[in-house]
Amino acid sequence: MTTEILINASTHEARAAVVENGVLQEIFLERASRRGLISNIYKGRVSRVLPGMQAAFIDIGMERTAFLHASDILDRRHADTGIETPHTENIRSLIAEGNEILVQVVKDPLGTKGARLTTFITLPSRYLVYMPQGQGVGVSARIEDPNERERLRAAVQAGLEPAENAGYIVRTAAEDCPPEALRADMIYLRKLWEFVRHKGLRTQPGNLVHADLPLHLRVLRDLLRPDIDKVVIDQPSAHREMREFAAAFMPEAMPRIELYGEPRPVFELHQVEDEIQKALDRKVSLKSGGHLIIDQTESMTTIDVNTGAFVGHRNLEETIFRTNLEAAVTIARQLRLRNLGGIIIIDFIDMEEPEHRRQVIQALEKALGLDHVKTNISSVSPLGLVEMTRKRTRESLEHLLCQPCPTCEGRGFVKTAETVCYEVFREIVRQARQFDCQQLMVLAHQDVIERLLDEESSALGELELVTGKPIRLQTEALYTVDQYDVVLM
Repeated sequence: MTTEILINASTHEARAAVVENGVLQEIFLERASRRGLISNIYKGRVSRVLPGMQAAFIDIGMERTAFLHASDILDRRHADTGIETPHTENIRSLIAEGNEILVQVVKDPLGTKGARLTTFITLPSRYLVYMPQGQGVGVSARIEDPNERERLRAAVQAGLEPAENAGYIVRTAAEDCPPEALRADMIYLRKLWEFVRHKGLRTQPGNLVHADLPLHLRVLRDLLRPDIDKVVIDQPSAHREMREFAAAFMPEAMPRIELYGEPRPVFELHQVEDEIQKALDRKVSLKSGGHLIIDQTESMTTIDVNTGAFVGHRNLEETIFRTNLEAAVTIARQLRLRNLGGIIIIDFIDMEEPEHRRQVIQALEKALGLDHVKTNISSVSPLGLVEMTRKRTRESLEHLLCQPCPTCEGRGFVKTAETVCYEVFREIVRQARQFDCQQLMVLAHQDVIERLLDEESSALGELELVTGKPIRLQTEALYTVDQYDVVLM
């Protein structure tokens, strides 16, 4: 299997695509006008404390105040122990309105909600995550070999300074790395924290203290695993920055970082641009002839599996089973590609055989195992719906690239011309009874006017007799189908 990371960078926008065997698996997007806030550290001021919610709203200089829950607040009475203590007491004993506080963003603003914050600061490097207020050494669960886990834990513990009250998490990328590389990361992270801490003391509330790396460097830090064959970027200045970053933190990755210089855009390789467009559609076609319908709403995402044109070769149950198996793998890919999060409900086609149901859930779990975002399949409901969650940290692809339709305002439908005609008739009667006029004029969309002149012409004639007023019709090019006016003249 070949895996590549393609990066399209410009002054206004950067995009990174993870491609496995020529198939787009994941897309990351960052715009200069609205860079993601996750991992950024701010000096905030407490603007409001809500004891009933055990939460507070923090002003960090954004349009909307950010949200901080009591469980994410470090209790300063235990700060010297380095222990993250869960809080059951009143939040007012931890912070008060007007307090200045150093916070880190753990979730970007989503829709109408502000950013989610924590006071438990974490600083990531290539191999480690540093927790200045934490304690102990943890190892990523994705490193499964018990001997390797113990080796890495011992290497980090050996690099701890005497009486160091801080914690470390060993990242997946650290698997098989030498102890010297881990110690170098520990030294770098301690120096970075001292810089952040001192800058935080000098910074005024509502301002940024420390920003995370730009997208092209985060890709190297977070995504460049040993199984990634190459990273291709199309901007020379960003390419130089990536090589300098790699030389300092991951010299073994230098040969895999390539500058793309062909006239054809880098995202046209493997039809990445086409796949991004397809990821905005409701309907996803399956190779078997079946398809998925994906609907993203405010509260949850629903995915419906249909057999479509697939009729199979044996019997109906076998056809349904094969379609559901293919759908399970495709759904996992679509969740990553579209960055769908929160509650997800999957309606697989009903299967009679318990063994088939078990295999489909197993296939879904295996496919989700490739996702670096935490997922959890909670249960299969009595109606046969698969209920699952996927951690939501940033906006979905649809919300990043699109906005609600100005015609239907996000409903996904508009009134028919026939419905609007009948509304016009009722409005004409209401106006004619209430006001005195010589005639009435109807301003409406072309489809409505054509229907009034054709299918509804007899009804319009009867209305003129009933009201005793002539009715004129006029097409308005800027009106939508369900927009009209009845004007008295």
